[in-house]
Amino acid sequence: MGIRKKTSKTPPVLSHEFIIQNHADIVSCLAMIFLLGLMFEITAKVAVMFVTLQYNVTIPDEGALVEPVSLYHYGLKDLATVFFYMLVAIILHAVIQEYVLDKINRRMHFSKTKHSKFNESGQLSAFYLFSCVWGASIIVSEHYFADPTSLWKGYPHTNFPFQMKFFYISQLAYWFHAFPELYFQKTKKEDIPRQLVYIGLYLFHIIGAYVLNLNRLGLVLLVLHYFVEFLFHMSRLFYFSNERYQKGFTLWAILFVLGRLLTLILSVLTVGFGLARAENQTLEFDSGNFNILAIRFSVLASICITQAFMMWKFINFQLRRWREHSSPQPSSHKRKSAPVKGKSSRKEKENGVNGTVTSNGAGSPRSRKEKSS
Repeated sequence: MGIRKKTSKTPPVLSHEFIIQNHADIVSCLAMIFLLGLMFEITAKVAVMFVTLQYNVTIPDEGALVEPVSLYHYGLKDLATVFFYMLVAIILHAVIQEYVLDKINRRMHFSKTKHSKFNESGQLSAFYLFSCVWGASIIVSEHYFADPTSLWKGYPHTNFPFQMKFFYISQLAYWFHAFPELYFQKTKKEDIPRQLVYIGLYLFHIIGAYVLNLNRLGLVLLVLHYFVEFLFHMSRLFYFSNERYQKGFTLWAILFVLGRLLTLILSVLTVGFGLARAENQTLEFDSGNFNILAIRFSVLASICITQAFMMWKFINFQLRRWREHSSPQPSSHKRKSAPVKGKSSRKEKENGVNGTVTSNGAGSPRSRKEKSS
C-alpha cells in the first residue's frame, strides 16, 4: 500500500499502473499548483480559497481592552478548502507508508494478509493519535470539560475558533481522501463495500455535526471515538509483531462498550435535554438554528442506530471468538495426518485462516489451535 515499489519495466504513461505507482508525485504537483497560485495577483484570489480558511468574521470583545476575536463560520467555499487538504492527506499517507510502514514490513516479513492489515492499522493509528491530541487540546482550551453545559448553551454555535474549523476541515479532507485511496491501494472488490460503509458513516456524522452547528458535541464525540479506535489499532499492530499479545484487545473491548455508553449519554443530554429546553425552537436557516423536534429526533436516531450497529458487530465478533476458544481441540490422530495435507494448510495460512483476518475485517486475534493442542 502507499508508494509501491517500482519495477524495472516502466508502465505506459497515464496507465492504471503508472498512476498507482506515481500517485503521490502527481498529487504533489497538483497541490504545488495551488501554492504557486498565491504568488501571482491574477490567481491569488482563487488560490486563497483553496489554501486558507474562508468565512472569517471579527467580533469585538465585550470585556476589557482586548483585541477583537476572529471567528469562522461555514459555507460552500469550504468545499474548495477540503479538496486542497484532501490532496495533502494523500501525500502524507504516502510519506507514512514509504518511510515508516514499508520499512517495518521489510523487517518483519509479513504475509500478504498481515501486510495489508498492518498498513491499515498503521495509517489509522497515526491519524487517530494526531486527531485525539489535537481535538483534546481544543476541548481544554475552550473549557468544554470544565463546563459541560457549553455543549448546548448558546446554540446555534455558528461561529467557532480557527482551530475548531481547521479541525473539521482536516477531518473531512482525511475521510474524503479515503475514496481515491481505495483505487491507489488496489483494494479487493470484496472489501470495497465494507470500506465504503466505514468511510460513509464517518463523513455522514462529521458533516451532520458541522452543518447543523453541533460542532462542540461532534468534537467531543470524535475525540472519544478516536481514542478507542486508536487503542484497537495499536493493539493489532502489537499483535502482528507478537501473536501472544492479547491484553490490548481486552482493554479495548471494555473501553469500546464504555465509549458507546458515553456517546449515548452525551448525545441525549445535549440534544434530548439541553436543546429541548432552549427558548428558540424554530427553524431559521439565516441564523443557523436547526433546533426543532424533527431534526433533534433525526440526530438522536442516527446516533443511536450507529451505536447499535457497532455494538451488534462487536457482539457478533466476540461470540465468534468465544466459540473458537471453546471448540474441542483436534485429536492426536488428526494431528498426525496433518503433514499429508501440507499444501492445503499452507494455503489456509496465506489466506489468513490462522488468526490474522476476520470476516468483518477486524483483524483481531483468534485462538491458536495448533499451539494450544
